[in-house]
Amino acid sequence: MEQTDRYIRFDWAIKRLLRQKANFSVLEGFLTVLLGEEVKIIEILESEGNQQTADDKFNRVDIKAKNDKDEIIIIEVQNTRELYYLERILYGVAKAITEHISLGERYYEVKKIYSISILYFDIGKGNDYLYHGQNHFVGVHTNDCLEVTTKEKDALVHKLPAEVFPEYFLIRVNEFNKVAVTPLEEWVEYLKTGCIRPDTKAPGLKEAREKLVYYNMSKAERQAYDEHLSAIMIQNDVLDGAKLEGRMEGRMEGRMEGRMEGLAEGLEKGLEKGCIEVARNMKKLGVPMEVIIQSTGLSEKDIEIL
Repeated sequence: MEQTDRYIRFDWAIKRLLRQKANFSVLEGFLTVLLGEEVKIIEILESEGNQQTADDKFNRVDIKAKNDKDEIIIIEVQNTRELYYLERILYGVAKAITEHISLGERYYEVKKIYSISILYFDIGKGNDYLYHGQNHFVGVHTNDCLEVTTKEKDALVHKLPAEVFPEYFLIRVNEFNKVAVTPLEEWVEYLKTGCIRPDTKAPGLKEAREKLVYYNMSKAERQAYDEHLSAIMIQNDVLDGAKLEGRMEGRMEGRMEGRMEGLAEGLEKGLEKGCIEVARNMKKLGVPMEVIIQSTGLSEKDIEIL
């Protein structure tokens, strides 16, 4: 591959490059393709997840933006497995809602939130690479969708609940195994492989080819980026090894008991031991305590005695 064909991974870019106003066009293109409507970013908002420290390199990388409709868009990249991920994104959305409404303001000031998760781990069963969740109130007997009348700025407004409640997008990058044809597929292909076709017409990707070139970074930036990739690979190898070990041990215990209940119990015990081994290896690598807890589900006390 030629030097000019190597592009920076989206998780790195979103943390460092795409916050710059000059590079908003890349992010706007991605959101336009995903949401199916033109998106203009007004500003990048600060939150706890926006911190740029060495501790954030394994898991959550997020950006919080406001569009020209005064809506909030949260984008997170998750590189390795995290327990209770759905619960965490729900908490993040709830926090974003409360962050942007002041005490005493009217409820119509509540912001519409879009939560977009780019996942590089297996979150569960499903045949698609993109899942979308949205609130609809449907009649139990009539199957019609409820339309609500609200009062905003002394005017009556008719809204569907989906116009108020958050929307969730889960992009399962590793499940994408198609030849990219549509702009969305081209974007997911880039998220998975880091490759962008030279003749792309997908919104944002043409700009990415110009602004996210690996060799445009300084030597120090390239070194930090390469260390980031290496850390992710090591972390995934540790987790995959522990998962395989847990499954094998679980199957053996299940066979010995000779019952389906024994198989289930054996799998569970094996996975628990696998988590302990993961935590032990992560601790040796100097991974921050918070990341170990998120990745294994073990308590800080349990991890300290390993």
